Amino acid sequence: MVVKKDGRREPYIREKIRSGLIKACEKRHVSLETIDQAVDRIEKAVRDTDEVSSKEIGERVMTELRNIDKIAYIRFASVYREFDDLT
Repeated sequence: MVVKKDGRREPYIREKIRSGLIKACEKRHVSLETIDQAVDRIEKAVRDTDEVSSKEIGERVMTELRNIDKIAYIRFASVYREFDDLT
C-alpha cells in the first residue's frame, strides 16, 4: 500500500511510477529498458514493506532520474517539488 500525503492509502501500481519516469524522460535519449530497470530498483527497495509513503517513492524516483538523465530529473523535480522558479 502507498500512503499519500493526506493519509489516504492506495494500492501500489507499478505503472504509475513507470508512467512518471516515461513522462520525465520524454524527448530524451532514455530507453524503456533503462526506465524499467529503474522501476525494478525502486520496487526492490520498497518490496518488503507493508506500506510505503508516496514521499519515499518520489524521492527514489528522483534518485533514479538523477543517475539516468539530469534534464529528466529537473523535469520531475520541478513538478514533484512544485518549483515555481529554479533560482
